[in-house]
Amino acid sequence: MKDIVLKVEDLTVAYQNMPVLWDVDVSVPEGVLAAIIGPNGAGKSTLIKATLGLIKPLSGTVSFFGGPYKKNYQRIGYVPQKEAVNWDFPAIVLDVVTMGLYGKIGWFKRVRKSDRKSALAALKQIGMEEFAQRHISELSGGQQQRVFLARAIVQDADLYFMDEPFAGIDIKTEKVIIECLRAMRKRGKTVIVVHHDLNTVKEYFDYVLMVNKVLVASGPTETTFTPENIKIAFNSEMPLREEV
Repeated sequence: MKDIVLKVEDLTVAYQNMPVLWDVDVSVPEGVLAAIIGPNGAGKSTLIKATLGLIKPLSGTVSFFGGPYKKNYQRIGYVPQKEAVNWDFPAIVLDVVTMGLYGKIGWFKRVRKSDRKSALAALKQIGMEEFAQRHISELSGGQQQRVFLARAIVQDADLYFMDEPFAGIDIKTEKVIIECLRAMRKRGKTVIVVHHDLNTVKEYFDYVLMVNKVLVASGPTETTFTPENIKIAFNSEMPLREEV
């Protein structure tokens, strides 16, 4: 039986007294590639942010690897939505990726040669090593997303949260990213992704959390991502692309 890496109990979140998430209970096992899906405004990104303590819930408890976030933060990585990042920040690609190591080396300590080597290896993994000296603002949206994935990879965390990493990117970048996520899962990592394309859920993910202000269902994709649960989560029948 797999260990539980994330356990959320009785989580309720509200903005200006309007509930966004209500009484969510969910457990995520180790070593899965999990999608959080639901309609717009369902609370998918809010679930991640509240879990990580980036926004304060009205109630609820969250544990990581059986303990609090403060005890396990070095084992946790987070890739926010592209829109939440200041892409005009004056930094080159290599420096942005190296920032992923600051939790281990410390913010005020000198970056070592081995740290930059690790950052370059992460860039190579996502096919961006030739852009190491390029300013981050000069990259396309898909390239920027790859860089932030490399920053997460270099952390070598055990649990990753990614908020819509496939949004607004080209097919080539999407394939690169999903292959990286699969490789992370193969190494025993757990990856939780806010995802919007229902047509790729079965292909990309082996675990799913279906959310619409409440937790509709969670579990292995093959038994949870069903027409019945999709109808409940989206309040209607959601047409999926026909298999060819």
